[in-house]
Amino acid sequence: MSVKHFFITGTDTDAGKTFIAQSLLRCLNGAGHIAVGYKPISAGCEQTPEGLRNEDALILQQHSGIPLEYNEVNPIAFAPPVAPHLAAQEIGQLISLTQLQEGLTQLESYSPDVVLTEGAGGWRLPIDNNGTYLSAFAQANQMEVILVVGVKLGCLNHAMLTLEAIKHDGLTVKGWVANQIEPDMLYFQQNVDSLQAMLHAPCLGVVPRLSSPEACDTYLDIRPLVNT
Repeated sequence: MSVKHFFITGTDTDAGKTFIAQSLLRCLNGAGHIAVGYKPISAGCEQTPEGLRNEDALILQQHSGIPLEYNEVNPIAFAPPVAPHLAAQEIGQLISLTQLQEGLTQLESYSPDVVLTEGAGGWRLPIDNNGTYLSAFAQANQMEVILVVGVKLGCLNHAMLTLEAIKHDGLTVKGWVANQIEPDMLYFQQNVDSLQAMLHAPCLGVVPRLSSPEACDTYLDIRPLVNT
């Protein structure tokens, strides 16, 4: 049976990609699907005795259905909390799609049912100054996309621009999640209703502002991801 690949992107930085990704991993593994997380590139990492560690990648490692080494979840890590290609330039390093592919191949060797690859920032995250984006990795592997919409003022524009870019790259939004960023947002439900009408893809859940990550699980529906 072939591995299902999903690429989790957001409408912007801090849209809630990791918050939703860990919940999807819990839901998938809890339903009997072996799902692992992959964070190919991270920045804003903490230096530890074991090396650089990224909080988001550690969360994906913790909730993966197969025990994985940290470097298998997050092969490329940088300390500065900046765009990864800028952090790479600072230390004279290049980020290549080949590195990302090697990490994915390693995960596939464990025969999971699902690999959830979490992007960094939004869809058009540059990995160099020559027009190469992290989205090219999703494109090369023909991954289906899960779009996390950070519901706040401006999210309709961000969501539609991201959708247009994904379609331009020849990929499909398999599902999307409305993740409430502003707890007191005016017209929250009306914005969600507009997203429902405009995105033309299954809504995997509408997640209110929560204090506990585990509480997110009850708001998500993984059936559109696995019932194909």
